Amino acid sequence: MKRKVIGVLLSVAMVASLLTGCGGNQDSGSADNAQTTDESSATEEDEAQGEEEAGTVGIAKEDLKVGFVHIGDPSDMGYTYNHDQGTKKMQEAIGLTDDQIVNKFNTPEDAECDTALRELVDAGCNIIFGTSFGFEDYMLEVAKEYPDVQFCHSTGYQAASSGLDNMHNYFTSIYQARYLSGIAAGKKTESNKLGYVAAFPYAEVISGFTSFYLGAKSVNPDVTMEIQYTNSWNDPKKEAEVAQALIDNGCDVISQHSDSTAPATTAEKNGVWQAGYNADAISAAPKASLVSACIDWSIYLTEAVQAVIDGEEIPADWCQGLSEDGSQDAVYLSPLNTDIIAEGTQEAIDEATEKIRTGELKVFAGPLKGVSPEGEEYEVKEGEHFPEQEEASAPSWSYIVDGCTVVE
Repeated sequence: MKRKVIGVLLSVAMVASLLTGCGGNQDSGSADNAQTTDESSATEEDEAQGEEEAGTVGIAKEDLKVGFVHIGDPSDMGYTYNHDQGTKKMQEAIGLTDDQIVNKFNTPEDAECDTALRELVDAGCNIIFGTSFGFEDYMLEVAKEYPDVQFCHSTGYQAASSGLDNMHNYFTSIYQARYLSGIAAGKKTESNKLGYVAAFPYAEVISGFTSFYLGAKSVNPDVTMEIQYTNSWNDPKKEAEVAQALIDNGCDVISQHSDSTAPATTAEKNGVWQAGYNADAISAAPKASLVSACIDWSIYLTEAVQAVIDGEEIPADWCQGLSEDGSQDAVYLSPLNTDIIAEGTQEAIDEATEKIRTGELKVFAGPLKGVSPEGEEYEVKEGEHFPEQEEASAPSWSYIVDGCTVVE
């Protein structure tokens, strides 16, 4: 920019010198033009400097590095697998090389997360994604120390109140897809008793199994559901034990908020059925798996990484579900297992999907009553609905509704 300004000034000076001999009025006009050009160039420099100070200058794509901290690894065929699939789609969409993606797999929700985050910063990552709920506090602390690095946390809720411009939360309206998978379960059950293998008594999990139950109840008013916690995101042995206990209690469709295929394979061994989460489980349990509720993480990952490249702001909270026209669905169902689903399942799911897209169907619509794990009662009246993830990205429904029972 400075060379350009000097060049312009020299040219104007030469013209002014030539015009001096032609009269004073001409000389005065040339001086004005030189001043105008100088001021314009200075304004351009000021604007460029202002953009740089405001953090709006992007990063060349080839210089970018993207980091991930995962609680598991893609072999789980569950949550981490699903997130990693989103990473691969983002990488292809933006055109990043393999060495621009740095993954930290199998990271516990403890001080090892802090270490992993700092290692990603040291590796030169410009944006870092933490994909498990228990990572958030560690990410907040590291984000304070490295304001030039963007930190994006999945399933959390503290970014908006943190006061940090480089801390962000993201999730999807997976409850919508869970509702639809519940329809498949409600159509299939013969005992009218569903079972749910749940990780923790967190709002994310409670919101998920409530929406699954409400979907089943929408096509089968007589259905009930038992829930049992594993107190782990990924413990195949425990998940199998809990699934077996639920089956022994008379549940003939098992669903889950856990990361392994153990509930699906346990269901198949017992001659009952299963509705999964994160990945199509038909290959693991072809005689049991009805359908799975899944997330397309690539939509957010692509938007966030592209924002860093373009020097644009990443929102503090991001949440997306079924899109109005179906072109940008952040949640979806895996293909139905047509060999075992009940008659009319596809039609019922298609009808509910369209109503969710248009807003006619609200999953948490009244009348609805529930009680939180702490004993707090909550009611949604007829004609109203609970605004799940309408005000923040993290799920907040945390009430056990009538028809659902938590068992030990």
